[in-house]
Amino acid sequence: MKRVPMTVSGEKALRVELDRLKSKDRPRVIADIATAREHGDLKENAEYHAAREQQGFIEGRIQELESKLSQCQVIDVTTIPHSGKVFFGATVLIANIDSGDEVRYQIVGDDEADIKLSKISVNSPIARALIGKEEGDITCVATPGGEIEYEIVEVKHI
Repeated sequence: MKRVPMTVSGEKALRVELDRLKSKDRPRVIADIATAREHGDLKENAEYHAAREQQGFIEGRIQELESKLSQCQVIDVTTIPHSGKVFFGATVLIANIDSGDEVRYQIVGDDEADIKLSKISVNSPIARALIGKEEGDITCVATPGGEIEYEIVEVKHI
């Protein structure tokens, strides 16, 4: 079985979602199905079919989350001594060599990635270019618009 890396906060978020699905959403949709059944003929009962479809989505997501949590390897970056190297879970400040623009990213697992929160997947081109490098190193990232050079300004374990 392949172990999937995940940060502590990523695992917590998945566990919170799983708990919500099991304790709130699942019982609610079961009650909705029971209510819709009381309305009679199930063939033409749109409420019943909508509730059953929602139940299918909830059960599928529960299975998906349980599978991901059983395969995850939680990495707590705060326990790793600071070395200045970029690795999974590290927060990296990089500067575009040409424009001087700086951006901060945390390198996380695929399920946690959210560019709006500045979290990039460990499998993204930027993260792959950064992993293994150290503060002060310059790395080149292949993008659809051409290659961009970045300098690693700072690496944090937060």
